[in-house]
Amino acid sequence: MISVKNVLVVLAVAFTAYLAARGLSWTGTVAQPLVVVITLAFYLATTWLCIFWEPASVRDAPRAGEAQAPGAHTEDGAKALVDGIRGPVPLPAIAQILALSCAVLVPSAISVAVGAASRTAPFATWYLGGIGALMTIVMVRRRPWTAWTGILALTVASMLWMGPLNALALGLVGSIVWVTCAQLLVYSMDRAARDTSRLTRLQRAATGWQTSQVVRQRERRVQVQKALAVAGPVLTRTVAHAGMLTDADRLEARIAEGKLRDEMRGPRLLDDEVRGELERLRRRGANVTVLDEGGLDDVDEDQLGVIRAQLADALRSAASDRLYIRTSPDERVAVTVVGRSPSVGGPSDEDSVDLWLEIPHPGRV
Repeated sequence: MISVKNVLVVLAVAFTAYLAARGLSWTGTVAQPLVVVITLAFYLATTWLCIFWEPASVRDAPRAGEAQAPGAHTEDGAKALVDGIRGPVPLPAIAQILALSCAVLVPSAISVAVGAASRTAPFATWYLGGIGALMTIVMVRRRPWTAWTGILALTVASMLWMGPLNALALGLVGSIVWVTCAQLLVYSMDRAARDTSRLTRLQRAATGWQTSQVVRQRERRVQVQKALAVAGPVLTRTVAHAGMLTDADRLEARIAEGKLRDEMRGPRLLDDEVRGELERLRRRGANVTVLDEGGLDDVDEDQLGVIRAQLADALRSAASDRLYIRTSPDERVAVTVVGRSPSVGGPSDEDSVDLWLEIPHPGRV
């Protein structure tokens, strides 16, 4: 697949090569041809270096969502990677120095080498477009101050060697326009990348919110189905008997209410064995309260299985009239089970604690 970047690189190489080739199409006397050839070689080497040179730290910089290798450090070129959208990376300092040197030396070297009589000839004015193209590349490589400094050097040198009017008429204006358009293009591209990144983040947030709402709706449907399965028969009998319930029906209603409260207040504490023990306790008349206050949020299923098994064992042997089962915020204790029963022959009418059990987190004892 041909990328836009590769197409632009090929066009930049071809265009700068064409401009340099114009400098070899001599139609008049050239006083120092060797200087012209060396200057052209220096220009092409600098220009192509500015096109192709990309620091290794920037090439290897991770895109958004990719993990960075331990100990890896990126230069300021990594700033061009905007949330996975890769643009032109900043030009290294050495290449900037070479580009500025080219902007300063090439106009004077060519003007001296071709002689005073040929300084406005097409083969001698190629550097107006050539340096303009080089500074356009520098601008695209995110070095605006270097690019405009090079254009200033080109302006001063060309006006000194061929006069202000000739310089403006033979290509200086075009070079200034190229660099200006390049700066506007880079600015627009960066702004579009930022907007795209912002929209992507908003879309992800909206998708996450929508997913969470779908999950919550599904959970609510499950809870409603469980509620209907537990309370449906009791409600049906209540309606059928016009509210005139027997003691057995009232017991089933209390058990159904307790089951619903357990499912809403402490779902992570429950499995089939724990549910069975809770129902057994309620059928013998015990008042059971189950509360999950977030102490088990980071516990995996294997550890939850161990905790639930210990809880079921504790409930199996409990004889209290009131049982309070709560998760614990303590790092060591997972669940506390407290049983209270009326005092018999004690100095007060308050319930006495006849069961106190702390179920530890597996592996943290």
